[in-house]
Amino acid sequence: MMMLSKPIALLFLLATFGTTLTFAFPSFSGATDGLEDLSARWWRDQPEHKIKVVHNPPPPPGPPKFTGTKLVNDRQHPWKPVKAGDIRGPCPALNALANHGYISRDGVASPSEIVNAVQEGFNANNKFAILLTYIGHLLDGNLETDLLSIGRKTRRTGPSPPPPALFGGLNVHNTFEGDASLTRGDAFFGDNHNFNQTLFNKLIDFSNRYGNGSYDINVAGELRYSLIQDSIATNPNFTMKNIGYIVAYSISALPINFFIDGRRTDGKLSIPDARSFFKFGKFPRDFYRAAQPAANEGTDKVFLAHPVMPGANADGKVNNYVLDPTSADFNNVCRAYEGVVNQVKELYPNPTGLLRKNLIKNLGYLFIGAQGALGCTTELFPYGHS
Repeated sequence: MMMLSKPIALLFLLATFGTTLTFAFPSFSGATDGLEDLSARWWRDQPEHKIKVVHNPPPPPGPPKFTGTKLVNDRQHPWKPVKAGDIRGPCPALNALANHGYISRDGVASPSEIVNAVQEGFNANNKFAILLTYIGHLLDGNLETDLLSIGRKTRRTGPSPPPPALFGGLNVHNTFEGDASLTRGDAFFGDNHNFNQTLFNKLIDFSNRYGNGSYDINVAGELRYSLIQDSIATNPNFTMKNIGYIVAYSISALPINFFIDGRRTDGKLSIPDARSFFKFGKFPRDFYRAAQPAANEGTDKVFLAHPVMPGANADGKVNNYVLDPTSADFNNVCRAYEGVVNQVKELYPNPTGLLRKNLIKNLGYLFIGAQGALGCTTELFPYGHS
């Protein structure tokens, strides 16, 4: 039987914690003094934008003092509709945190802000939150300004780094965001970040068939398998490997862990509450966060309902799913950490100066999450130690 030794990847972030932070001008933690390169100086000179590079990215926050349930849809964090120019992305949890002001309402934030927000708003496990946040930041964020978009690419995170770095926000496909999402379509079909009513209708249908009208762990297992089969049959570019494989299963359990009121113990997410999160990015009225710090508990049950091993459709053909024995799986979860580090190396093959320094720092922060959430013991240093 597959073993999950410790909580594994996608707040939601990263995904449901699937990814994934907002405003017109985001504040961010850490030292931001000092020199700017020419592109940063150009950005500084624009009248409405004064983004500074960060010379010493702060370490991720630790756990909060209070880790019990509490009201989070409160007067200090009212839901507000998205304004023109605000950014939202594929992760319903991050969208809700932005809409309630736990992170900047424009959809851009620092990693420290995101870690604090997912702990405060959802009572996410500290190491789990760190893992997901720094995966997203390293692959999709701006490492010189220490800012990440929870959705599309934006100049609000600062000047672009040299290619092949993407710097495109959490909408970028096959970095953190992946195929076979619960309520977002595969990137192959053109929209991987907006709410998909057809997919949500399927969630409702499976909840009625397998959960007596609610989304629970039984529904999660059946729906996850069906979504994978749908993508295999319709998406010639479908892939489910490494961190994307871990996230695909984890995001099916995350709504049960984070979207159910913390005063309840039945493990059943109502359809109205699911709609509130997935469609509107909104805490239900009088919503209390999880009763204790949570991660992706239940992912093993989702997987064991109908196990599918990592792989991808080969040769650009549907129904041509080929297994990849080198990928991370639930018996080799630290391959997911190794895979992320390798992706970072591909995006930043020869970094120098501040970029290299900040890559080293952020990779160290990633390992804090990988060690605590995945149980990894060997840290990788693709750019040296300092």
